[in-house]
Amino acid sequence: MPELVEAFLSVDRIRFVPERYRDNAYHDGPFSIDHGQTISQPYTVAFMLELLEPQKGHSVLDIGTGSGWTTALLAHVVGNNGRVRGIERIPELVTLGQDNLAAFNFLYASIEQSDELLGTPGEVYDRILVSAAAKELPDTLCEQLKPSGILVIPVGRYILKVSKDSQGKVEVEQHGCFSFVPLIY
Repeated sequence: MPELVEAFLSVDRIRFVPERYRDNAYHDGPFSIDHGQTISQPYTVAFMLELLEPQKGHSVLDIGTGSGWTTALLAHVVGNNGRVRGIERIPELVTLGQDNLAAFNFLYASIEQSDELLGTPGEVYDRILVSAAAKELPDTLCEQLKPSGILVIPVGRYILKVSKDSQGKVEVEQHGCFSFVPLIY
């Protein structure tokens, strides 16, 4: 997807990597962002975003924003007519992600503190990205997906692409073997 290539070129990973790793920011590997969390390796992020198929104008929920890199990449793709809502459980990472995102002036993207609930029940999105591994596919996230929507989520050591058709029927593709920090909910 040319839009994803452009996003990776415009949203420089070095801004989202802790200073101690900046000399290696373009290494295709994960780095600690403290608090037991990581910024994923570029290959994995690119793979997940290709599965997600974000498009201009989409509403996207980004769960587990960490340093804010995926939120910024998604904001670049969905553009001014889209919306990206990032949520994060760890308060220090919420602040870090907000500060990093602010450098790009994406007025249609935000990062906020999540609560004990998974996602934002009662709201629906065109796309949902989860950047931490669940033990099983959460039904509550499938419920937050619009018809014709896509959810990409690590479950165990696999990345699942969950597609909902216009009738609400869900289809699941499994890709993997990957390693992620655990999803907390």
